[in-house]
Amino acid sequence: MELILFGVFVLLLAINVPIAIALGMAGIMALILGDMPTPPLVVAQRMFTALDSFPFMAIPFFMIAGGFMETGGMSRRLVEFAKALIGPVKGGLGIITVLACAFFAALSGSNPATVAAIGSIMIPAMVEAGYPLSFSAAITAAGGTLGVIIPPSIPMVTYGVVTNTSIGDLFLAGIVPGLLMATAIISVVVWKSNQLNLPCGEPTSLSRIFNTGKEAALALFMPVIILGGIYGGVFTPTEAAAVATVYSFIIGVFVFREIKLGDMYNIILKAATSTAVVLFVIATSSSFSWLLTSLQIPEKVAEIMLQMFSTPAIIILILNIILLFLGSFLETQAIILLVTPIIFPLALELGIHPLVLGILIVVNTSVGMITPPMAVNLFVACSLTGLSIERITRPILSFLAAEVVALLLISNVPIISLYFVSLLK
Repeated sequence: MELILFGVFVLLLAINVPIAIALGMAGIMALILGDMPTPPLVVAQRMFTALDSFPFMAIPFFMIAGGFMETGGMSRRLVEFAKALIGPVKGGLGIITVLACAFFAALSGSNPATVAAIGSIMIPAMVEAGYPLSFSAAITAAGGTLGVIIPPSIPMVTYGVVTNTSIGDLFLAGIVPGLLMATAIISVVVWKSNQLNLPCGEPTSLSRIFNTGKEAALALFMPVIILGGIYGGVFTPTEAAAVATVYSFIIGVFVFREIKLGDMYNIILKAATSTAVVLFVIATSSSFSWLLTSLQIPEKVAEIMLQMFSTPAIIILILNIILLFLGSFLETQAIILLVTPIIFPLALELGIHPLVLGILIVVNTSVGMITPPMAVNLFVACSLTGLSIERITRPILSFLAAEVVALLLISNVPIISLYFVSLLK
């Protein structure tokens, strides 16, 4: 039955069937052709049960909040503040792009949304200043990987639901890894800027920093509301997502006055479409994961790996390789729902903290978004620039290498993920 399950899944992926459909069909075919006395109808029941979870309500709220922030002028104000902070540094616009991605990541919780919002502003500005178009796109795509690492994060919500781990703790655990990844990306920008002799950023002053900071303050205050509200016991992570939606709507409509009535339809439609895609993947992945658990595959994998390797560092390295490989082909939510039930028991057996494992999985799948062939961030950058994926692939390799180094540090130094959590415990 295991052969049928994985065989059908791989075959459907090979003929370019969408992953959500491939996962669902693999489960149905395994039940029809296998030897389990379970009707295929159970797949549909499992799909419904998987989505019947209150924390998943955070996903549409964060999607809508991201739309309000992008349309409501928050991303532009964050860019201006980043420009004022960096000033006349060589490659300043590239560094500003990464910082703006980090700021927007703390608002949106989505990689593609971060690339689209910041890239639409910064890529034309970098090209006008003399940056190569492909390098500008690569910087934005790499900066976009911060979207799901710096909280809030939709994949962290999914991992928290699957493993019954505190979503608030996961959000806190992502702060230092996110800053480390941002530093790794900026280091490549600085190195390549000197190599390519790129222009310096604009002159700045304390008054400019103050004025742009004042403009961006309302946007920067949102992460404080989200994390402060969760840890202050004011609301749950799901309720925090709803608060973020209302807050971004009020700021965009009544304070900045950049969201018009005509924009509402497109914002909600885009959020609804993105939410439907994510939830459909979650539903079919959950039915697939249920079959994996029923066939005791996680226990078998854990037993084999423990027999082959006894050192946690080696197993963590192998997990990183597997997750990076999967991230090159599969969607983030699907990876979390497929892999977590298999490796979570193994991680507990080895004494790996559930929060560290969650961050390890999220960072790996995020790096996978700039790893061809299924690199979502690269495709978004291509749509913004009109470049082919091949043109962006070469300049993205340096960023990929830097992010992998940061990933290895995050994987092997638990305090990086646990620092802020330990402060509040």
